[in-house]
Amino acid sequence: MSTSRLQSFSLGAATAVAAGLAAIGSRKVATWAKIGKGHPLKHRLLDVSSQALQTKYPLEAMSTYLDGLHMYADDMGRQVEAAHFCIHLRHELHQCVIFDRNEPDARLIGIEYIISAERFDALPAEEKRLWHSHHYEVKSGILTAPGVPKLAERSYFEDLVSTYGKTFHTWQYDRDDFPFGIPQLMMGFTDDGQAQAELLSDRDARVGVSTQERRAHRENIPMPHVAAEANAWESGHTVQTTLRDVPLRRD
Repeated sequence: MSTSRLQSFSLGAATAVAAGLAAIGSRKVATWAKIGKGHPLKHRLLDVSSQALQTKYPLEAMSTYLDGLHMYADDMGRQVEAAHFCIHLRHELHQCVIFDRNEPDARLIGIEYIISAERFDALPAEEKRLWHSHHYEVKSGILTAPGVPKLAERSYFEDLVSTYGKTFHTWQYDRDDFPFGIPQLMMGFTDDGQAQAELLSDRDARVGVSTQERRAHRENIPMPHVAAEANAWESGHTVQTTLRDVPLRRD
């Protein structure tokens, strides 16, 4: 790169950084300072400016933060916290990205699709094996919307209680601090005694909720009909993703 082009690039980067810092403000700059460790200062500053200068419509559309617990579809003993950030895309469909917690340096660990009971009923039989119900997660108080007043939260969960979710985690962060392996199918709990008490207690303390209080507040939410085809793991047999070699198609 010539000297003049390098100077031009540097000036442009500096201008973008200055504009970004001015638009973001001190609070977000402090937040961004927590992430990107190991990157050169220039790259971190450019990340900060991009935060302000670029419009990210899918992220801005995420209207709901839900926190819950998931278990691996083939191993109830492996349970993890899951912070969901969701968009109500259509009346019968939510889509969520999942992190290990609600912090600036949180790890992106998976996705979940949430559909209505009517949409679930119309699914093919094999597809239904991938889905779990939300009736117990809602009624038990395990699934929560931190920071939302109880009355507003109750109204939200009155709609969510009859829905179904399909969840894959792309990062097995309970085992590795790196996204090794292939996506794993996850499930939700369906009865008392399944969720690990210590994990749930730690979650409550971290996000500032009481599962027991939420449970009591939702006691009068009607229990929906739960489709027998959901929560396939309850039968003692389940499905899980595996890696296998297949021939390459060229047409």
